[in-house]
Amino acid sequence: MTDDGIVVPGKATPRGRFPHLKTAGDLVFFSGTSSRRPDNTIAGATADDMGATTLDIREQTRAVLANVREVLAAAGATLDDLVQVTTYLVNMNDFAGYNAVWAEHFDERGPTRTTVAVHQLPHPHLLIEIQGIAHRPARP
Repeated sequence: MTDDGIVVPGKATPRGRFPHLKTAGDLVFFSGTSSRRPDNTIAGATADDMGATTLDIREQTRAVLANVREVLAAAGATLDDLVQVTTYLVNMNDFAGYNAVWAEHFDERGPTRTTVAVHQLPHPHLLIEIQGIAHRPARP
């Protein structure tokens, strides 16, 4: 049986008609999650007065994982419950920075992971998006 999708209050609104997550039994599927904040600003992206932008993959990765943590919490799951993730990077030159932040949260006992390069994400300041599946712990 599949539960209704959940749009998590206090998180950035999805940029389309889809939920942040959907559950199916004890599995939690979360939609592509970025470093977007609820006010639609992007963690790890700044612009100076002349419009020159600075994009920081490490800061964006930390923000994405924080957003994933909060989305999973809405379904009673944690980062430790992740089973599989797919990460989308706009530039594979950012792989080392992303990988370093990933290692702050996970080791070889963490979720399986696939990382792919994509042409672009829904906003030009986004460098990374992560989607995946978690297995909720049994509820007493």
